Amino acid sequence: MATIAATQTLPVAAPSKLRNRVLWTLQIVLGLFFIFASGLPKFVGQADAVRAFQQIGWGDWFRYFTGLVEVSGGIGLLVPRLSGPAAAGLSITTVLAAATQAFLLDAPGLAPFPLVLAGVFAWIAYERRASFATFTDLVK
Repeated sequence: MATIAATQTLPVAAPSKLRNRVLWTLQIVLGLFFIFASGLPKFVGQADAVRAFQQIGWGDWFRYFTGLVEVSGGIGLLVPRLSGPAAAGLSITTVLAAATQAFLLDAPGLAPFPLVLAGVFAWIAYERRASFATFTDLVK
């Protein structure tokens, strides 16, 4: 009995010109948001961020870690080679943020916003899936 191994990869179609512009606009706006409005306040100790992370109960290390993840993801969205993996990582981060809002902070009304962002990031990751191959080449 013969075994056939599939080693050929199918080419990934690039997004259309309009879709590419929409993606880059979203990536820039969301990247800057995650760098300046979401990640940096966690580093500088903004009162709301400190209060929320004290309520979670995991200490300041988790606030700094979350800030690092958000700033790194925001920067990654702005770098073409990293945009897909960064969007995938931020999608996971925002799902976890929604779960934190709903279950640990007892604020389920705040959970829809991160879930919408998770969907947007998942779409960006899908559209930028070609950058995953470039990213794995960088890691090798």
